Amino acid sequence: MAYDYDLFVIGGGSGGVRAARRTAALGKRVGIAEESRFGGTCVIRGCVPKKLYVYASTFSEMYEDAGSYGWSADQPSFDWHRLVAAKEAEITRLEGLYKSGLVGNGVETFDTRAELRGPHQVWLKSEDRIVSAERIVIAVGGTPNRHESLDGHEHGIISDEAFDLKQLPKSIVIAGAGYIGIEFAGIFNGLGVETTIVYRGQEILSTFDRHLRDQLHKEYLERGIRIITKAVFSKIELEDDGRRRIELSTGEVLRSDVVMFALGRQPLTEGLGLESAGVETDSRGYIKVDDYSKTTCDSIWALGDVTDRVQLTPVAIHEAMCFVASEYQERPTKPDYDTIPTAVFSHPEIGTVGLRELEAKDRYDKLDVYLASFRPMKYTLTQRQTRMIMKIIVDAASQRVVGVHILGPDAGEMAQVLAIPVKMGCTKADFDATMALHPSAAEELVTMYDPSYRIENGEIVDG
Repeated sequence: MAYDYDLFVIGGGSGGVRAARRTAALGKRVGIAEESRFGGTCVIRGCVPKKLYVYASTFSEMYEDAGSYGWSADQPSFDWHRLVAAKEAEITRLEGLYKSGLVGNGVETFDTRAELRGPHQVWLKSEDRIVSAERIVIAVGGTPNRHESLDGHEHGIISDEAFDLKQLPKSIVIAGAGYIGIEFAGIFNGLGVETTIVYRGQEILSTFDRHLRDQLHKEYLERGIRIITKAVFSKIELEDDGRRRIELSTGEVLRSDVVMFALGRQPLTEGLGLESAGVETDSRGYIKVDDYSKTTCDSIWALGDVTDRVQLTPVAIHEAMCFVASEYQERPTKPDYDTIPTAVFSHPEIGTVGLRELEAKDRYDKLDVYLASFRPMKYTLTQRQTRMIMKIIVDAASQRVVGVHILGPDAGEMAQVLAIPVKMGCTKADFDATMALHPSAAEELVTMYDPSYRIENGEIVDG
């Protein structure tokens, strides 16, 4: 059977674009459709604008500390509209690069919604026509949960909308204390906004190492961020003055200019026509895939956040590369999800690679744990009491380093570099044999010679 395309990709985010571009570079006929803006969540409404706003929010701290280093300056001022405009210019530039990269490799692009109409058919909404493809990749990603079951949810915003608020609010209440909620709390607090976090659990960042999240909790409180745990929203009302009245499950009432939901994400699979091709989803709407990203339809694959795997941009790109290798280069390749470095761009930031202590206890009989807490040199001349934490988790039997966790300046950058030796299977002896770079915060990683405590069969036995 003759098809219009060898491959058609639905979704122009990082994973979809990489799959389309790499396949086209091999001489295949490729089409891709994106109903919003090429670049997807990461470039347009996620990682990139968020990191730009994180940078913007750190300048208030720099101004506060400058006097301790001999600088004097007039009282600084912040212009929200200038930041929003600069952000928009940058993501528009990146969007153009994504699209030009596709066109330059011979990919035919469509600025429209696309839906399945069968195992080999894709309907293009703007043209109201169906095209055919031998293979189809679904890479439509996800969207923030709007908490539609909540009375008054329409008075709240999601992270997508936080980047383009018409005015910088004087106050904000954020529902959720995962990495998105924590990052935006740091951003708004750094920009001078009265910030409150409401979280149903006992600890913020529940999926991260306990020493890091405990210290970050303290840091946020010291920065003036209010954290309310063991509570959820019961109702939101819009008051006559335009502010939001928030009722909590505890009975407490909050008032704020803006309410933001940071309660996880959900896949954009509704109305995609999956049933027409026999593509199955789980109970939450995520597309089911095998080890090679193939769906329950033999001609259709799914990549990135639309599947219930690791929801990170580099992971989606990696899955795309594995798909291309498997289907077009005769090199069957499964995505490798082991030892993925991650970061939380909080204030201060978190960088981590490998296993948390809780995970390592379940996997290894004996662990050596090295833990350091200190005031970074950057703050020694200031009044700031921010502390840095470095933690190394070692399998006692093999002495292999199985996890490294950092809280402090540039923690994310360190985690990316550390991911290389940890992925290679380095041992604690390799760390000890590495010469320290002085003076630096990172030298602490290679100068912790004795375990802070040991764990045997899940219990701390020493320290």
